[in-house]
Amino acid sequence: MLIYMPASYIKSPGQGAGQHTGQHTFLHAYDKGTSSKKKGQEKSDMVRSCEQEIPAWVYVGTLLFFIHFHSVTVSGAALKPEAATDNVATVLNHSMSLVNRMETLLTMGNGSDVTLRVQTINTDEVKVIQAHSLVLTLQSDVFEELLLTRNSSALVLRETPECAAVFDKFVRYLYCGDISVRLDQAISLHKLASKYHVWGLQQGLTQYMTQHLSSDSPTGHVVGWYNYALQIGDMTLRDSCLQYLSWNLSSVLQSGEWGSISEDLLLSLLQRSDLILQSELELYEALEGWISQNQPVSTTVESALRAVRYGMIPPQHLFRLQKQSALMQKYYETIRDLLYLAFQFHSASPIQLAKYFDVNCSIFTPRNYLSSSWGSPWVINNPTRDDRSFSFQTQLGPSGHDSSKRVTWNALFSPRWLPLSARSTYTELGAMQPTRTEGGRPRIIVTPATSSPDFAGVSFQKTVIVMARQQGKVVVRHVYNFHQSTEEAGDFLVDADLQRRASEYLIDSSLYLHIVIKPLYHTLLVARK
Repeated sequence: MLIYMPASYIKSPGQGAGQHTGQHTFLHAYDKGTSSKKKGQEKSDMVRSCEQEIPAWVYVGTLLFFIHFHSVTVSGAALKPEAATDNVATVLNHSMSLVNRMETLLTMGNGSDVTLRVQTINTDEVKVIQAHSLVLTLQSDVFEELLLTRNSSALVLRETPECAAVFDKFVRYLYCGDISVRLDQAISLHKLASKYHVWGLQQGLTQYMTQHLSSDSPTGHVVGWYNYALQIGDMTLRDSCLQYLSWNLSSVLQSGEWGSISEDLLLSLLQRSDLILQSELELYEALEGWISQNQPVSTTVESALRAVRYGMIPPQHLFRLQKQSALMQKYYETIRDLLYLAFQFHSASPIQLAKYFDVNCSIFTPRNYLSSSWGSPWVINNPTRDDRSFSFQTQLGPSGHDSSKRVTWNALFSPRWLPLSARSTYTELGAMQPTRTEGGRPRIIVTPATSSPDFAGVSFQKTVIVMARQQGKVVVRHVYNFHQSTEEAGDFLVDADLQRRASEYLIDSSLYLHIVIKPLYHTLLVARK
């Protein structure tokens, strides 16, 4: 069998490295038909001479070509008759064999023409890797530039301890195209991929991090990934981390990761209305613990305390905090006006309060609270089977004035619903057809069972939270918001395939929902001056 190679890639005796003969040379791997010992000796001498002069990058390239040519030739021979009869192309895939050979090439260091000396910054530790310039330059333009400007066969690379620890994994990816990643290695590998412009690995690691936000780790990792994304300007990863923290705040507050949140991230979370947690009181108590642990400057404490929505805390708990919370006692003057406004809110009807105060400010705007006063969970078993209905009660509003007033809500879930324009409502004989069809999409409607004069000045925002299991943990998968006037979320589960038992929207073949009702107050009259 012959391995074909242009002679311009091989330096013959007496010929410079940059000269070309314009002819072609054949390297004989083996030749069973040769009977002349003299001719065989000449061929052996020629091969031996070439091996002494072939550059390392040609050696690696020849190996890749030989692996591919050999596997296709040997395996393809038996398929020739079949291909001749039906004239259908057959793809032979021996990529795993190639990957294994490339990994062996890296491990053994055969034909290596560059030594990577990975030096850990501020230490004497050096990791030595025998590599091949052809592979490095094919994968990274940064390595190509470094190899062109090097003065010896060794290339010295200075890395942080975290990056140096995973550098061998990084190099193996350049050879094999796959890599095993742990949660605590993601940032270090992402830094290496960014530094050496290995864009495919960088994008893959970003996707890995966005898909493993819910994974369990001893000290938590989402906050660290958020800070890293902020540092490098990766807005996609930053927003994914911020959304996860907001939607799963109750579990975050109970974890060790809460104490590691930075001041900027803390203040950013406190400004959001889409936080999902048990109650505003839970948030205040968690904030008290964070301040005690981190001891921030007074300006940060004051900003954080003023971001708490005291109007959403029942008055009996506000009284208790005033007497028992050392933090509130210390910074009482900072939030005195907010507490006074909260007590006014709880003592008067929303209509009376709206005549004199702006009730559209954040202190009167609820977040997504999971306690029973604000909504109810709803587990729908076998959600593709048929329509379901459900009734629950909430408080009329968070004001102490309305705490005893209840509103009954009706919820309807339909797994296969079509809009009226897409239905065939009547047959030719005038008989009414079923409104539920095999086509369509999931639909949920939430409406109040009755109306009341107490609804004056109040509108209701309805939030449907969809839970899912990710990496063995139940987390928020999606949040749908819709106003009272619309009655339903138009894009509810529009991308979900509930027919599939392994759907990411299902937990043990059931749909886990939580419906939250948020009363929103409106200013009725301009305040007197």
